[in-house]
Amino acid sequence: MKALQYVAPRDVRYGDMPDPRIEDARDIVVKIDRCGICGSDLHIYHGDKLRDDAGFCIGHEAIGEVVETGRAVTRLKAGDRVLIPASVGCGACVHCLAGNVLKCSNDVEYCYGLSSRLQGCQAEGMRVPAGDFNAVPMPEGITPDQAIMLTDNLPTAWFGCRNADIAPGGTVAIVGLGSIGLMAVEAAFVLGAATVFAIDLVAERRAVAASLGAIALGPEDAADVIRDATDGRMADSVVEAVGLEKTIALAVRLAGKQASVSIIGVNMNRRMEFPMARVFVNGLTLRSGMCPVARQFGELVPLIQQGRLHPERFVTDVLPLSQGAQAYARFDAREEGTLKMILVP
Repeated sequence: MKALQYVAPRDVRYGDMPDPRIEDARDIVVKIDRCGICGSDLHIYHGDKLRDDAGFCIGHEAIGEVVETGRAVTRLKAGDRVLIPASVGCGACVHCLAGNVLKCSNDVEYCYGLSSRLQGCQAEGMRVPAGDFNAVPMPEGITPDQAIMLTDNLPTAWFGCRNADIAPGGTVAIVGLGSIGLMAVEAAFVLGAATVFAIDLVAERRAVAASLGAIALGPEDAADVIRDATDGRMADSVVEAVGLEKTIALAVRLAGKQASVSIIGVNMNRRMEFPMARVFVNGLTLRSGMCPVARQFGELVPLIQQGRLHPERFVTDVLPLSQGAQAYARFDAREEGTLKMILVP
C-alpha cells in the first residue's frame, strides 16, 4: 500500500509499505477514506519522537471502512464505516472498560503513528488492535469532515475546556488558535462562558476567533487587556493549546485567583521553567495530559447533530495523500489560510 513514512527530521515521504494484516484475533483492518494532520504530528516531523526509530507510518486521525476482521471481532464487520479515535487501549482492562484508555493496564501503544510499534493512519489502510473497542461505528448525520475532527481535535478541545472547569457566566482565556484552540473557543461558549478571550500571534487566526464571538488579542497585550476588562480578576478558566514554555507561562499569568488552567498543548521537554510561585500564591488548579478521545463522544456527537458545534468549519485543505510531504511543509510553515489539513488516499 501507499503511505506517508517518517524518515528523518522534516523528511516525510510518500511510498510503499507492507499492507496491514490481522496479527491478533481481535484486530481489524480498515481502508482509509480520510486522515488528518495534527499539530502534534509536527513533533514527530521535527524529530521529537518517543523512540529512536524511523520508516514508520505516521498519523493518528482517520475514518474509513472495515475490510477485514479477526475471528474474535463480534461488533464490527466488513463494510462498516468507522471512526478511529487517536487514543488506543487494550479494551479489556478495568480502565479501558471505564473509558479511560490512558490508564490502560496492558502494554499497549497509546496512540497510532508514534513509532514502528503501532503504525499510523496516513496510508491507504491500517491495522486497528482490539477493533471492537478502538473503532467506533460512524454516527448518523455526521459528515466526513465532522467525523475526522471527532477522531482527535474536537475531543481534545472539549477535554481541555472540561478540565478548565468552564462554568456558565465565566470568563475564559484560550491561548493558541490552531484548529484545536479555535474549537475550544466554540466549546467554551457552548459550556456557557460569558466572555472568551482568544490569544494568538497570527492575525488571521484571531479574526476567525472574533467571528466566533471571542475577544481576540495578541499575546503581548493579552494580560493587560484582560486585567482591565475584568477589574483585575483575570480569567476564571484558561486553556493552553500550544505547548511552548512561553505560552504555558502566559496561560498561568492570565489566570485569576483559584482559577483552573488546562494545558492540552503537547510539550515533550523533560525540563522547563515554570511559574510555580504564581500557581501557588493564586491557588490555581492545573491539569494536563492527553485526551481519552472516545470518552468524549457521548457529549460531542449530539452537539454536532444538533448544530451547536461546527468542527467542519476549521477544515481548510483537502489534499491527496500523495502530496503529504508538501502538506507537512506547508503546515509546519503555518501557511496563510491553513488551519486543518485532510489527506485522501
